[in-house]
Amino acid sequence: MAYQHTDATLALMKRSPVIPVMQVIDAADALAQTEALLAGGLSVLEITLRTPAALKSIEMLSRAFPEAAIGAGTVTNADQMEAAIDAGASFLVSPGMTRKLLRSARKSPVPFLPGIATATEAMTLYERGFRCMKFFPAEPAGGAKYLSSLSGPLPDLVFCPTGGIDIVKAKAYLELKNVACVGGSWMVAPALIKAGDYAAIEKLAREAAELRAA
Repeated sequence: MAYQHTDATLALMKRSPVIPVMQVIDAADALAQTEALLAGGLSVLEITLRTPAALKSIEMLSRAFPEAAIGAGTVTNADQMEAAIDAGASFLVSPGMTRKLLRSARKSPVPFLPGIATATEAMTLYERGFRCMKFFPAEPAGGAKYLSSLSGPLPDLVFCPTGGIDIVKAKAYLELKNVACVGGSWMVAPALIKAGDYAAIEKLAREAAELRAA
């Protein structure tokens, strides 16, 4: 079976140990966050489609920083997928998967990282041609211990755990053989953004960039 975007998705996941999950307020905020994250050494960035500024920010950032991989997160339907691709997203991430979204995801021209929370969901996506998946919400769904238990029965799958992860927990996940990277928002916490403390964001990004997967 030819697995969907496996080589491209794995390369993307291995490019950085941490993928920041960004909520952007406006273009200026998106630019400031991105500059701080890139300065800290993180170059794979996920813009979650939870704010009105998300798609315009993906378009702007993709053009302004061609050296970075700017993706769209919280993709929950085919219309969002199409809009994100049109905006220039270089990869897509979903919190879960539906039948309708799966049909579109399999035709995606860019890597698609589908979300799973159980072994059954992972096996279903594996049957449909996906080897690389997002484990979400990681901490509430069982954490590193649960994800580690999947490596035995499902040795071909590679995960990016996201949800409730900080830098300490990230280290535990990155020690697992079935984890290529983690997603997190601790380095772009709302309090830091509200305070305009982009120097702190850069510092936290640098610490995250120094982590390594097993």
